Amino acid sequence: MNGMLAELHVKDLALVEEVWLEFGDGLTALTGETGAGKTVLVGALKLLMGDRADTSLVREGAQEALVEGRFLIDGAEYLVRRRVGADGRSRCSVNGEMATVSSLSALLSDVVDLHGQHEHQALLAVSNHAGYLDRYIGEVAAAAKEQYRSAFQALREARGALASLEASLSDKERRIDYLRFQVSDIDAVAPAPGEDARLEALLPRLRNADRLTKAAAGAWMALRGDEAASDSIARAIAALRTAAGLDGALDDMTVELEGLSAQIDDLGARLREYAEQLEDDPSTLDTVEGRLAAIETLRRKYGPALDDVLAARASAAQELETLGMGEEGLASARAAVLDAEAELRDAAARLSAIRDQAASAFASALAQAAEDLALPEARFDVVRRSLPFDAWTLEGPEKVEFLFSSSAQETPRALAKIASGGEISRVMLALKDVLGGADKTPILVFDEVDAGIGGATARAVGARLASLARTHQVLVVTHLAQVAAYAGHQVVVSRAKSDGRSVTVATPVEGEQRVVEIARMLSGGTSSAGIEHARELLASVRARAAADVPLLD
Repeated sequence: MNGMLAELHVKDLALVEEVWLEFGDGLTALTGETGAGKTVLVGALKLLMGDRADTSLVREGAQEALVEGRFLIDGAEYLVRRRVGADGRSRCSVNGEMATVSSLSALLSDVVDLHGQHEHQALLAVSNHAGYLDRYIGEVAAAAKEQYRSAFQALREARGALASLEASLSDKERRIDYLRFQVSDIDAVAPAPGEDARLEALLPRLRNADRLTKAAAGAWMALRGDEAASDSIARAIAALRTAAGLDGALDDMTVELEGLSAQIDDLGARLREYAEQLEDDPSTLDTVEGRLAAIETLRRKYGPALDDVLAARASAAQELETLGMGEEGLASARAAVLDAEAELRDAAARLSAIRDQAASAFASALAQAAEDLALPEARFDVVRRSLPFDAWTLEGPEKVEFLFSSSAQETPRALAKIASGGEISRVMLALKDVLGGADKTPILVFDEVDAGIGGATARAVGARLASLARTHQVLVVTHLAQVAAYAGHQVVVSRAKSDGRSVTVATPVEGEQRVVEIARMLSGGTSSAGIEHARELLASVRARAAADVPLLD
């Protein structure tokens, strides 16, 4: 997937009055004094990704906070908008059309990957480690895991079917009696599909036979009896025929009248037939009403619709047939479970073999990446512990865990137990770099990834981010000049006064303005020595890039 954040607009969010930012590809650094509001901009991105919103995010005195992002994804442009009202209401849209928060998350979850101090917890969760290893391996592991998960689900379904059958058979006789009653109860009425609708349509005719007969007979007599309408029309036709051929208009009316006479003759015949066939038959009425009552009883028991009654009868008959198979059906269900278990074991063996072949290389790649991040003695072990068959999960038949040591003299142990905050940041960054080729997420955002580090280590982190920026768009919030110097673009976030209130301002810097910002980050001021140091830092990074010298040397 290709993707880029092209523009970000934030209005009335926390301390931000209004900020418009345009982003390019490569690495962009967001810098500024602590508390200036850099994290607010990251929070704005989180809102676009579907993060939870509350009224505390709305700037004091404003009606709502607004965040807009323009994203380029696989050649298409998406304008994503999120409004958070002071009244607690949240509204979203994509390209001007209303959307839900979950749809924002679905759109951007594969486009933006955000890493911060809280996101480091994902690295410490051992349950995620198998997924990291599989992503490093690539398509071969993905295909093997898909086969494993398919077999895992098939076994779950086979076990469910067996359990259901065993539960039924454990109380077999009672169940059979009930099902037989259900079938016989419905068969005693034996309703046909749609019968209730047909009978309900017939009922008004049977209940009102006398009135209907009198109405039809009266109408027939009016049309065809003594002094009936048909006689009058016949006399009118005879009168018109005496002047036939003298005027075309009169001839046309004669034809119309003759047609009307034919229609009255036909209608009269049908009314007479209807009156003669309709009988006031109380016994038929009783039969239909009794039939409908019987069907209604079935609908109350097995409905609500007659189709539901017929479906219940079919299901009961099918279960009776299955129960009648007795041990034969049970043996078949048990065999299906054994077959599914065998398929799962085969799929698990393939997945484990693939992981086994790659585990050592993955650990070495992590160690190399960590060395480039000023952890020269870092050691990683990828430990795989087989789980009991019944403890297998969708992640596989084993527990995969990364063990870490920052010293060659120490035995690698669980990350959560021994890694410091700064080490976790670098291990996470090393992991991201190692997975860079397999990671299809085009936009990477790092918030405070440089916590707890400085000096040469900071330069190593900056170089690693620049390396990632060759294949991804990377945004980093940083306090360290050594990291910011590697960015192709830099935005300074600062505080300013607006109507007597303190607000956040974001300003892209380049040229001499950027030198001043780097100097401030280095020494806290803009002395001539600091300015010179900043120039040297930026020049050394540019020189390496221009000479195509590896950034991590």
